[in-house]
Parts: sequence; structure tokens; C-alpha cells
Amino acid sequence: MLRALLWVLAVAVVAAGPVPARAADGAVVFTQNCLMCHQAGGVGLTGQFPRLAGRIAAISSQPKGRAYLIDVLTYGMTGTITVDDQSIVGLMPPFAQLSNDDVAVVLSYVQSLGPPPAGTPAAFTAEEVRAGRMANAVKTATDVRAERQSLADAKIIP
Repeated sequence: MLRALLWVLAVAVVAAGPVPARAADGAVVFTQNCLMCHQAGGVGLTGQFPRLAGRIAAISSQPKGRAYLIDVLTYGMTGTITVDDQSIVGLMPPFAQLSNDDVAVVLSYVQSLGPPPAGTPAAFTAEEVRAGRMANAVKTATDVRAERQSLADAKIIP
């Protein structure tokens, strides 16, 4: 019995094979930190958690949008937002404990979900995340909500 169990485990490990470095890292970070709310494929839950798929690439195609996305993960966000003509009242917790590299790979991963906008935005880098975090040493979740509203008014956030 133990021998059969070990054989099944060995086959599963071999079948899984190596994981491509950056793409898999972003998927892993997403699964560990974002999946519960934003769901598989970043489709969200209507009226509760916003859809990321098909939206993050559009936001990250603008420098101010990229900075905002780094702020959301670092400082969180609170308040009412509108996504897909649905009001969502909620709280995005801060994920400041994630490393700069983890933030970069998860943002790069979610910008790959859904249909890409015209022109594919560049992948996020750990250096870009570090610089974004250094530029805003003190920010609240409410500040990030105001930043979002400003970007929505400027049509940077769909």
C-alpha cells in the first residue's frame, strides 16, 4: 500500500514538470493572495469583487495607471467603486508584505488575463515597483480610492 502511494506521488511530481519562472510565479502569487476574492482567471464576483481580466492591461498601459496598481497592492483601497456598471462597496487589503518582485510578477500576470488592449503593456519590474513604493512612502487606502477616482475621471481606468 505504501509502495503504491509513493509511486502515485512520484508520478504526480514528474507529471507536474518544471514551472516556467516568471509566468508561473505570477500565477502562484495570484493564487495565494488574490484568487479568493478575484476568482480564477481574475473574473471577480459581480457586485462584490471587481473583475481584473481585461481591465488591468488597459490600466497598466498608462504610467499613472501603473503607479496606481502598485499603490493598490501596497496600500489597499477602501470605499465604493464602479466596475462594469456595478457599484462595489468594499475593502481591498494592503499587500505591503509582498516583495517588489512578487508585486511585479502578479501585476504582470493579471495584465495578461482577458483580451489585451491595443498594444501589449510592458511587464512590471521589481525596480518599477520599488520606485513606486519609494515615491509614496505614506498613503492610506482612502488616498488610493481618491487616486482611483481621479484616474477614472481621466478615462485611464475602464
